[in-house]
Amino acid sequence: MPRGIPVAAAVQTLERALGPDRLRRSVPLAPLTTIRIGGPADLFFEARSARDLETALKLARRLEIPHVLLGMGANVVVGDLGFRGLVIRNCACGVQIDRDTGRVWTESGAIMDPDVIGAAVSRGLSGLEHYVGIPSTVGGALWQNLHFLSPDRTRTMFIEEVLLGAELLTEEGKRRHVGVDYFDFGYDYSTLHVRDDTVLAATFQLQPGEEKEMREIMDSNLRWRALRHPPLDTEPSVGSIYKKIDGIGAGRLIDECGLKGATVGGVTV
Repeated sequence: MPRGIPVAAAVQTLERALGPDRLRRSVPLAPLTTIRIGGPADLFFEARSARDLETALKLARRLEIPHVLLGMGANVVVGDLGFRGLVIRNCACGVQIDRDTGRVWTESGAIMDPDVIGAAVSRGLSGLEHYVGIPSTVGGALWQNLHFLSPDRTRTMFIEEVLLGAELLTEEGKRRHVGVDYFDFGYDYSTLHVRDDTVLAATFQLQPGEEKEMREIMDSNLRWRALRHPPLDTEPSVGSIYKKIDGIGAGRLIDECGLKGATVGGVTV
C-alpha cells in the first residue's frame, strides 16, 4: 500500500474526497470480468463521469496508493487473492452526437456496443458499426486500437480510422487534448501501452450512412463472430487475447501445436 503516508490516513483522505458511500471495500472482481474469476479489490470506486475518473486517478497517484483502471473486464485476469489497492471502474458513459457534423463525443467508460455504436447507427452515422459485438469500452478501444474485418473480409479495419481526437489525463497529471497521431497506433497497440495516460473522452468523425445497410453489416459481423467466439453470457472467456506473429494468425499456430482444446484445471484453450 502507500509509501510515505499511513494506510489508514490515505484511505480516510480517499473517503473524504470521493464520498464514504462511494468508496467501497472488499468488492468481488470476478463478476466484473468476462472470464468471471478472481478475488476482491481492497478498495473500489465507480467513476460515473470523466471528472470522477480524473479525480480518483489524481488522488491515487498523490497518495501513492496502488491502483488499476477497469472497464468491461475483457482481456483481464484477476488473481484469486484479488487486488491490494484501489480498483477504479470506469463507468463514465456520456455520449453526445452532432448529426450535422458527424462527430460523436463520448466519455471513455461508454460501452462501444451498444451504447456508442447503437446511438450512432440510429442517427444515420457510419464508421463504428464494424465493431459490433466486441466487448470494449471506448477507453479500451483506443488502448488496443480496436479492429475487425471489413465487410468483404479483405482487410482489417481499425478504430484509428474514425478517431478524431481524445481528452487525456497524462502520466504527468495534466489534462490534455490530443489528435489521433498522438496514439502511434499499430496492430493491437497504442502509445497507451507504454505511457501511463488515461483516456477521459474521445471524439469520432463519422460519415452519413443508410441505417439499413449499417444494420446488415452488423448482422453479418455478429453471425461471423458467433461461429468463432463462444457467447460470454454462457461461456465466460478472457477474450481474444492472442497476437499475430510475423503476420501469422495465432489460431493457426495453436492448431499446429495441437493446443486447441488443451485444458489446465478449469481453463481451456
